[in-house]
Amino acid sequence: MQRGEVWWAELPLPAGKRPVLLLSRNSAYSVRTSVTIAAVTRTIRSIPVEVLLGPEDGMPAKCVVNLDDILTIPKSRLASRITTMPPEKMAAVAKAIIFALDLGV
Repeated sequence: MQRGEVWWAELPLPAGKRPVLLLSRNSAYSVRTSVTIAAVTRTIRSIPVEVLLGPEDGMPAKCVVNLDDILTIPKSRLASRITTMPPEKMAAVAKAIIFALDLGV
């Protein structure tokens, strides 16, 4: 388990089972029982908080990571790994987080 992986997860209702992107720092996975994730959805709105993913990234269909939808869940809710995001996608995720949380200076 490491930052940048996409896993199937059981999220609280109404979301239910869906892919999520792991956002926690790598050192946290061995010591924490919870992890910070961003939801992945097939609803694409082409807004700055979304990072487009698709089969070329190892995803089953075209979708987005929505960085307006960040939450912390127990690791026990993660079921199986789908893929790992390439560095350029994680750089786009970092930019989307900065936009979503209004962290720009």
